[in-house]
Amino acid sequence: MTLHHGALALGILVGIAAQLLLKQGAMGGGNLIAQFLNPYTIGGLALYGIAAFFYVVALRAIPVSVAFPSVALSYVLVALLGNLWFGEPLGVAHLAGILLIVVGVGLLHAV
Repeated sequence: MTLHHGALALGILVGIAAQLLLKQGAMGGGNLIAQFLNPYTIGGLALYGIAAFFYVVALRAIPVSVAFPSVALSYVLVALLGNLWFGEPLGVAHLAGILLIVVGVGLLHAV
């Protein structure tokens, strides 16, 4: 694995953490201003900035036609973690979609 692939993986993982923090912040209640001032929301937005940094490093050597679809792997992990941590539904249709994402990203990296 190259530095750039490592940066892409880190960008994806940090983006996942950001999404989960944003979800936690959104569950805090209150009006929209209160949600944006929630520490979880602020932390999630900050992590998205860090994820973008890693993504830019990855793009220095990985074609965007491969890097950007790879970010779709975050959908898989966010869906699974959303189910585990927030009790969000994960039915057969969700699992089928997740499988298609994994197969699609795998095909892109196999080329």
